Amino acid sequence: MLLARVIGTVVSTQKDDALQGRKLLLLRPLLVDEAGQFRPGPSTIVAVDSLGAGQGETVLFCQGSSARQAAGMATVPVDAVVTGIVDNVDVNHRTIYPEPAKTSK
Repeated sequence: MLLARVIGTVVSTQKDDALQGRKLLLLRPLLVDEAGQFRPGPSTIVAVDSLGAGQGETVLFCQGSSARQAAGMATVPVDAVVTGIVDNVDVNHRTIYPEPAKTSK
């Protein structure tokens, strides 16, 4: 599984029948640098959303043959599926998502 941020949606009126009625999301994979900070990856991915994720959310997704193992995807021609909506991410005992609230002085 990989982490990504939902950066948009994809609308396709002409598509394989097995994709009819399925929401397509545009994802930007996330990398975690040595300082424990998210940074966007260099590419974007179109993934089927079966969970109701929305713009700006951080999600888990899988690709390739793993995507077809997600519930209800065995007969769908997919290469990427959102498999989780992330609540928090900790790196080295420090929460990096959601970003800690900044206090003003």
